[in-house]
Amino acid sequence: MCRVGGRLPGPVHWADPVRGRRLGVMSTFAKRERLLLADLLETAGPEAATLCDGWRTRDLAAHVVVRERRPDAAGGTLIKQLASRLDRVTQEYTGKPYEELIQLIRTGPPRFSPFSLKQVDEAANTVEFYVHTEDIRRAQPDWAPRELDPVFQDALWSRLERTARLTGRGAPTGLVLRRPDGQTAVAHRGTPVVTVTGEPSELLLFAFGRQSAAVVELDGDKEAIARLHESKQLGI
Repeated sequence: MCRVGGRLPGPVHWADPVRGRRLGVMSTFAKRERLLLADLLETAGPEAATLCDGWRTRDLAAHVVVRERRPDAAGGTLIKQLASRLDRVTQEYTGKPYEELIQLIRTGPPRFSPFSLKQVDEAANTVEFYVHTEDIRRAQPDWAPRELDPVFQDALWSRLERTARLTGRGAPTGLVLRRPDGQTAVAHRGTPVVTVTGEPSELLLFAFGRQSAAVVELDGDKEAIARLHESKQLGI
């Protein structure tokens, strides 16, 4: 994922290929989100703003490619000893032609990558690609929430339930995520408690640190809500 901060200056205007477009039937949600992400990166160009602090679209594209194709370096996001290697490899890929990065994303990981396995791709990339697609879309001035089908919303909720404690571990307050139908997931135990209500796709963005861009309602103590909304500790 990425560190999330304010939007970068100088946003570009571009047509959103998601709106009004019907994709063919894909074998997995991850594959569908992969193609959407590649299309958005191509349409936006290499210097468009994203919701990731300090990243333009070129940086985001390089991150996605390194994560899938360079497991020897990608572990630097979690292992301190590999951090410098991750930085070097990421800089190398950031310097590649932008069109090449997009093609590498679109064609998917090489056979030696764990992500080449359908089960791993679906489990690890559905959320990754959805969130990064929204990192691009919602950094633009004319964005609107996508209309997602109920099956995909349920898939995102299932993943959110499994990762809620991990993404919410740094929350400054107690944190409960609630779907409109009343289903809940406890992301962080503590008091005071803030309840965040929204569709699973929006709750996912909130839990992954995109609080300012998520379409949700927050209930609880006003001071606690303000602390949670401004927190930089949500997400993985």
